[in-house]
This record gives sequence, C-alpha cells and structure tokens, in this order.
Amino acid sequence: MKNIRNFCIIAHIDHGKSTLADRLLEYTNTVTQRELQSQTLDDMDLEKERGITIKSHAIQMDYEYKGEKYTLNLIDTPGHVDFSYEVSRSIAACEGALLIVDAAQSIQAQTISNLYLALENDLEIIPILNKIDLPSANPEEVTDEIMGLLGCKYEDVLRVSGKTGEGVHHLLEQIVERIPAPVGDPKAPLQALIFDSVYNPFRGIEAYFKVVNGSISKNEKIKFFATGKEYGADEVGTLKLKQVPKKTIECGDVGYIISGIKDAREVKVGDTITSFVNPAAEAIDGFEEVKPMVFAGIYPIESEDFEELRFSLEKLRLNDASLVFEPESSAALGFGFRCGFLGMLHMEIVQERLDREFNMDVITTVPNVSYHGYSKKDPETTILINNPSEMIDPNLLDRVEEPYIKASIITKSDFVGSVMTLCIEKRGEIVNQSYLTADRVELTFNMPLAEVVFDFYDRLKSISKGYASFDYSPIGMRASKLVKMDILINGDMVDALSSLIHDSNAYYIGKKMCEKLRELIPRQQFDIAVQAALGAKVIARETIKALRKDVTAKCYGGDISRKRKLLEKQKEGKKKMKQIGRVEVPQSAFMAVLKLND
Repeated sequence: MKNIRNFCIIAHIDHGKSTLADRLLEYTNTVTQRELQSQTLDDMDLEKERGITIKSHAIQMDYEYKGEKYTLNLIDTPGHVDFSYEVSRSIAACEGALLIVDAAQSIQAQTISNLYLALENDLEIIPILNKIDLPSANPEEVTDEIMGLLGCKYEDVLRVSGKTGEGVHHLLEQIVERIPAPVGDPKAPLQALIFDSVYNPFRGIEAYFKVVNGSISKNEKIKFFATGKEYGADEVGTLKLKQVPKKTIECGDVGYIISGIKDAREVKVGDTITSFVNPAAEAIDGFEEVKPMVFAGIYPIESEDFEELRFSLEKLRLNDASLVFEPESSAALGFGFRCGFLGMLHMEIVQERLDREFNMDVITTVPNVSYHGYSKKDPETTILINNPSEMIDPNLLDRVEEPYIKASIITKSDFVGSVMTLCIEKRGEIVNQSYLTADRVELTFNMPLAEVVFDFYDRLKSISKGYASFDYSPIGMRASKLVKMDILINGDMVDALSSLIHDSNAYYIGKKMCEKLRELIPRQQFDIAVQAALGAKVIARETIKALRKDVTAKCYGGDISRKRKLLEKQKEGKKKMKQIGRVEVPQSAFMAVLKLND
C-alpha cells in the first residue's frame, strides 16, 4: 500500500485539466504516442465538443521514482456544479487532489466549491497554476490568490503547462512526495467504496471502486449494502486505458468489478461492497440517494414514438443513474415522461444524448422544481407537488414550501451592482460579500431554486460580459407565497398551461403569457378572450378580435335597411357562435408558451 497514490483533479470546466491529464498519461508511458489524443479520457463526443467532463474517468498509471515503482490512480472529475455528487464520491475514494487554476482566468466559483469538498475529506491539496505559457497569463497575481485561499507557501504552488509539458515531471514527483499512501487494514472484512459505474451492453454494469479495507478476488461472492443484493465477482481488474483483469485487488487500490448486473438502479454511486461470507459490520459513511433538483416533461413529437422514447430513456439511465423519470400525460402534448435532473446542464446533456445516440426528436417543457404542500387538515404531512394539477385547493392550503439554494457568484468588482440587482430581482437575499483580490468579489446569496432554473445563468453571463462564475448548493425548504395561475381561453381552462409561480411574479408572467397566446392563436369569426387567473380572480386579459366576413358584398345599391338587416343577422350569428364555439389551440402556441422562459 505504501507505493499507491490515489488522487483526483479539481478544476473549473475550462481550465485545461484534460490536457494536463493527457500529459500525465504520456509522461508515465500509460498510453503510447499513437493512442494519445486530445482529451484522451473523455470518451463521449459531447465531452470533446464542449470541452467539459460529464462523467468521472478513472485510470491507473505506473511511475518510477528514486528506483521505486509507484501505482498512481487518477480520477478525472467533472467540473460543473450539476455533477457535484459524482465529484464528492470521487473525492471520498482519494487521499489527494490536484487543484488546477488557470493562470489567465484565476479561481472560479465551481473550483472553490469542489475545493471545500476536498478539504472536508482531509485531502492533501497540490495547487497547480496551469496555462503559464499563455500571453494573457498573470501567474504572480493568481499565485497570491491561491496562497490566500489555501494558506500555503509561494513554493507550494506548482507551475505547469499542459500544452507544452513544462513542469509535468516535477508535478509527478510532488504527487509521490506529498500525497499520502492509503490507510486501511488488509486483514479486515472487505469494504469497497463504489465511486462510479458504466453500462457495457455485453457484460452489464461495471462498477468502479476503491478497496478501503480487506481485498476482493475473482469469483468471490459479494454483497451491496444499499440494496442488500448478492452477486458473484465474475471479473475484477484495474483500469488502464483498457481494462486489465486481475485475480485480486488489494487494500488501497482502485479497480472495477463485473458481476452481470443489468439494472443501473442496483448499483448506486457511494454504496459499499462487502464479502458475503465475511461481511463488514457497517457501510462506509457518506452514502446518499441522488436527489433531482430540476424537473421537466419530455414528450415525443410524434405520439406513436412514446414506447421508443421509454426504451431510449431506459438505455440512457444505464449510463446515467442520476436520471429519474416516470410516465405522465398532458392534454396538449399527449403521453410523455416527467424527468428529474441534477440541474440545467444535466437536462441539456440528456436532451442532446437522446437526439444523438437514439435519434429521438423530443419536446421539453419549461423546467420546474418540486414543492412541499401542507393542508390545514393535516399540517404535519408533506404532500409533494410536482406540477400545478397536484396543487392543494387554496381553501384547504396551510402553506407551501419551495427549495432554496446557497448561490456563490465570483465576478469582477465592476459588475457587482448589476449582479446584485439581478439576484434581488430573483428574490435573492445577500448573505456575504468578500473581496478575493482588489478587483474580484465573491457574493453569496440565498435564493429560491425555481428562480435559477430559467434564464438566470444566461443573464448573469450577459451582464458580467462572461466574467462571472456561478455555483450553488441546496440549503433546504422554506415557506413561500406560491399561487397556481390558470390560463382560460374563451372561458375554458387549459390544464397544460397552468403554472405554479410566486405571488409577486403572477401579474407579469400572466400578462406575458396572454400576449404571447394572442399572437399565436388563429383568429375566429368571434372574439376570443385569453385570461390569466388566480382562482376566481382574473389578473390579465387579452382579446383576439373576430374575423369579419363581408356579408354586405352581395348588396348592389338599394335601400340601407337591406344592409342593416344583413349586419343584424351576422351579429346574432356571432353571438350564438361565441356561446357554442370551441377554440383550437395550435401545437405551436403550446410550444412557445411552454418554452417562455426569458
């Protein structure tokens, strides 16, 4: 165990960590020059295109230092806040972390968030200044920021360039010197922490784990703590660029296990594997079920593709266990699925993968969050409200609670005013404001999650000219004055357009929806009233004026009473039509209103 080093990479999504990981693989001869490519560990096309890591990637490297051979287990973690649960499990499987900071961009909010996770787990942090070869690099100023954040010395901050390879050999030496060897009891009952899983269409689920205590051997009977299910270890091995089967994975090492599991829900990230014959007394601390934060409806464009969409989502869940979905139906869109996501980027990635990997054309409704409702009859029992139709009758409603988040925003001091205005407009309460340097400020707000899932991130980037970084973490539920807003067309309520919104935004959103529908609903031969209502109270109204047929066209001269008679007859007909006429709302109108998020 003394010659094993387990470490992960902490970085913002565009700090060039993939390039640096490629250099580590090259300098340890883990991959040949022919196998090496840009973002070697990122195997999805989406990851390469966007330059982000969506899934954790683990790889083992062999390194010789001062005549001794060392095993280095690297876990390349995602940098985005939506995948912070995956990052926390990867951190739990390591003893050290490489904190990569861009010499040109400085520290970002998401990097700080993941750094705090690493510090909570007592990891040895090696701060690294990357991209020092860039003309815009400002290494001295950024080094001061890192020293202020970590309380480390000037010489502790390593300077490297993933592009040119400068400083990478020194970094490898520092990994061996500074990161401690794993601590565990090789003779104790098996305890292995699952930090990731992937789906292999031929062999089922492959779980990636770190052996904390004991050891795991091929064909051994094992048990999962969270599900209580038992399996045989058909194959165990270590993770190089390709899997390397082994007879035994020893204490402190990282490896994979294949046991013929077909359902991704049976392998939970953060769960503990133990021996069936000699089980451990307890699981490794820290396992939690993944909780979706954002919900949206996903519907097929063609209703006959419903079963195909179900099949596609099930296949996708095998590679992304954090995706949650259940069937639902809508009056406007037919049959589809209500899906739970970890955040807006996660939702975007799922949509993109459905299109690319399964060729599915889907409609996604406005994202929303889950609320907790309490009735006057039983104020202690929580009623989960996922969509407006589940809202408790206002006469029986005691209170509604909505999820709140702690938002951390790092921006230049020039944009503090406009960022604060945006957050307060989104019902945010300022908690803290601290200057990291003379011109970089960290703002902390408590905000409702429902206000963030729409256009918040886009607007933040616009007002800060791309200089603000945003990170958030859930802080629980708070009572809030939420109302159900209904849309009535010609007096008839349209279920699919109902929404749950805060009382203060009701008039603005109601008016906006009515105006949009007035543009999109085709005119009829009678006036159509489009109304937004809170219960029985109408708060906004627009009228779609009637098309007028020229009934007097056939009158060529003659007495005026002839024209008047025809007009009166038309008036009576319109009155009757208004009473019995039904308005067809076109699909395009639903789409435009459901995507009304700016």
